[in-house]
Amino acid sequence: MKKFLVVILIIAIIIFTGVIYVKSTNTSKEKGNTITTPNITSSSSGDIKTALSLEDEIQNDTIWCGTFQLIWNDLKNDLAKQDIKFSPQLKVVENLNKETFTTDDISEKSYYKKVGTPTLELKKEIEKAIKEKFNETSDILDDFSWGSNNPKDYFLYTMLKKEFQFEKAFEELENGKFGNYENIKYFGIKTKESEELRNQVKVLYYNSKEDFAIKLKTKQDDEVVFCKNPKGQTFNEIYKTIKDQEEKYKGPKYLYEGERVKLPNIKVKEKNELTEIENKEFYFSNGDPYVIEKAIQTIEFELDRKGGKIKSEAGMMLKNTSAIMKEDVREFSVDNTFAIFLVEEGKDVPYFAGKISDITKFQ
Repeated sequence: MKKFLVVILIIAIIIFTGVIYVKSTNTSKEKGNTITTPNITSSSSGDIKTALSLEDEIQNDTIWCGTFQLIWNDLKNDLAKQDIKFSPQLKVVENLNKETFTTDDISEKSYYKKVGTPTLELKKEIEKAIKEKFNETSDILDDFSWGSNNPKDYFLYTMLKKEFQFEKAFEELENGKFGNYENIKYFGIKTKESEELRNQVKVLYYNSKEDFAIKLKTKQDDEVVFCKNPKGQTFNEIYKTIKDQEEKYKGPKYLYEGERVKLPNIKVKEKNELTEIENKEFYFSNGDPYVIEKAIQTIEFELDRKGGKIKSEAGMMLKNTSAIMKEDVREFSVDNTFAIFLVEEGKDVPYFAGKISDITKFQ
């Protein structure tokens, strides 16, 4: 009888476990099919991807800023004095070597960069400089290891910061749909009498309501370009296509009265460690071997009806991997004949002494 009850109990447990499993599986499937509104504000969520150069092939929901390209240019031209080559070579490194963005493409007042030995003094110098120039603090400097005593190690750093405003704030529009997503915030032009607002918009080309590009003018030297349904595999290709289309377009470059403009608000904050290029050996032109020990980039960007602002940092720690010179790092390995003494503090004579050459006798 007892055996029969035990068998019944075991069967009941198995059935109960199966029911719980099926229920949890169905719940998971239901959750997987749910359409959710995108979180426009993101912080290293993994939903937003970061391109390192304008030449990288991109997917949807990808952003780029030129800060990392600027420190790569310094690595290539000022330190390595040649193209950076991994073995095997990476496509992203080939693209960075092309230098499609340089300091010629941005005003000096908008960026700060520094290269030096990664000491605490250099860290303090960078912190002081960005405070004085941009009234900013760093989001990445504390993520690196400081205090190197090897003069062949390097740290490369860049911060870019810009703010711009529209001459006249655009109108705030009703929340609406964006693709399948609901309740998205928009700004633009909705009233016919908004001549001042229309003058802030230049039509680059218009083929249809699904295929066009416009440019927003600001009070500063910045322009904001929107392109619907962009064509191209890289940011460089997309931008060149816009320029080509603009040259070919023969229609009016201004807005007519009653033409509506509707643009989404944007707010994004990303911080990424660029692990794909870390700890891969390459060489300077003088034959010195190096690895990128750590590389980090941040991108913060906001845009609304009044204007926009962007802040981006990039930092890269280079480690020299050649044999360390004796005067740089001392080594204290007791691995051959040695003497040992035990002495009481303040006494002149040891109370134990030994000289050992065959350590097996003592272990």
